[in-house]
Amino acid sequence: MQKKLIKVNPTDNVAVALVNLIASETINFEGKEIRIVSDVKAKHKIALVDLNVGDRIIMYGVLVGKASAFIGAGDILSTSNVKHESDKVIGKTETIGWTVPNIDKWKDRTFNGYHREDGQVGTENVWLFFPLVFCENRNIEILKDIFEKELMKPKENDYQLLLRSLVSSENGTAEASAKVAEADLFNNIEVKFITHQGGCGGIRQDSHSLAKLLAGYVNNPNVAGATVLSLGCQNLQISIFKEALEAINPNSKKPVLIYDQQSIGTIEAMMSSVVKDTFAAIKEANKIERTPAPLSKLRIGLECGGSDGFSGISANPTLGVLSDNLVALGGTTILSEFPELCGVEQELVNRCIDDKDGKRFLELMQWYEKTVVDAGSGFDMNPSPGNIKDGLITDAMKSAGAAKKGGTSPIVGVFDYGEYINAQGFTLLCTPGNDVECTTAMVGSGANMVLFTTGLGTPTGNPIAPVVKISSNTQLAQKMSDIIDIDTGGIITGDKSIDEMADELLEFIIDVASGTIKTKAAILNQNDFIPWKRGVSL
Repeated sequence: MQKKLIKVNPTDNVAVALVNLIASETINFEGKEIRIVSDVKAKHKIALVDLNVGDRIIMYGVLVGKASAFIGAGDILSTSNVKHESDKVIGKTETIGWTVPNIDKWKDRTFNGYHREDGQVGTENVWLFFPLVFCENRNIEILKDIFEKELMKPKENDYQLLLRSLVSSENGTAEASAKVAEADLFNNIEVKFITHQGGCGGIRQDSHSLAKLLAGYVNNPNVAGATVLSLGCQNLQISIFKEALEAINPNSKKPVLIYDQQSIGTIEAMMSSVVKDTFAAIKEANKIERTPAPLSKLRIGLECGGSDGFSGISANPTLGVLSDNLVALGGTTILSEFPELCGVEQELVNRCIDDKDGKRFLELMQWYEKTVVDAGSGFDMNPSPGNIKDGLITDAMKSAGAAKKGGTSPIVGVFDYGEYINAQGFTLLCTPGNDVECTTAMVGSGANMVLFTTGLGTPTGNPIAPVVKISSNTQLAQKMSDIIDIDTGGIITGDKSIDEMADELLEFIIDVASGTIKTKAAILNQNDFIPWKRGVSL
């Protein structure tokens, strides 16, 4: 019989409803009779004790809010009786030890990846096209049309066939022929395209930040080479982009073809050169083949979006165990979304091996929160309507669950937005909580794969890195099966343990990294890219 309530941490004074609860029903929980005061939907929280105005609300063992009205034991927590509150942190108070997990069953496992000259290993082999400024977006779109049609030979999708059939029927012609699979001209490489609205018109710092991000994409192990278009007069000059590339990897031999429209002259002259030169470079990149690599070469971003009240007790802890296992194997994981670490700063500071990293983390958090407050908002505005509807009613509550993605391993480095991660182990990266901005940033900092948990469903992907979608509940996995790769709902029903789910997820990751399984985001051709302008973005 499925449990009805769960208390995440022994010190908590609230519990999560695992199923819908009915007013007046009595539940025996931890040896006590709890009478449910009002109807409670699954994923929401109830008080385990009477809470008076101003009383601290503890979940995951940390402060996640304070009572703004009396909440009786067995009553539901809501935005009308709870306000956001988190403990303030001024520095490191202790060093948290780590029990290294047993990884004997994984230590000899490998994935088949693309080995680069600098020692990095890609899970994809991509030739990337992008502009330095939005003025070149149209030319990138033209190149996308040309190269995708001629090199990748995309199959006609069902919607095209349906429309053709309808048009044919209207014209009285024969029904459209069945879809015929066409072999790709190049089997070892994909072409991908990025457009954006930056590079000029904003403050100069935005252009420098964008240069670092784009340089990170070029240096990412999933990229074999790049074609870059410049107008010529924009803020993000070619020299700035080259300096960013040099700063990340001064010895890189990766081919980067750069074209400046104002120097070349006509669009026809530039595009003819682009097509000829890039085709020759892609032919060479296609010669690179997958070969075995240790799991230590995986660099995985940890992300959550469209979270619900189950995310922090099923999908996110699964990522936490996987992160610990991968770190023990010598791999790298990245936890970001700084607005969603509000309330768990003390634990993260105490996990930093180097005190300088703990100090830097707090400085970045304080800077970020100040910019939000100066704009007339606050971290307490972070939970979305969807989050609140499904039980995440304060930012601290959302944050405490989101931080579970990071497991328990020591923090080996803290990085600011646009910095390329050069540490091996569990790391922190300053990004917004916005799903696409965060995913964009982690890949720009070197992630060759992203694990993305969701309780409500988020159809996003990335141009160069596989994005694995992990649902917190089975209902979502069944309802939105076209975007979900892995379902952790068995943890909620008690059919699977978190450790079992983490093992299942790692097996799936190995297949994705080896190219034997395509993620749902890749199948949907979901290639989202949004740079952060370092303004207010939650």
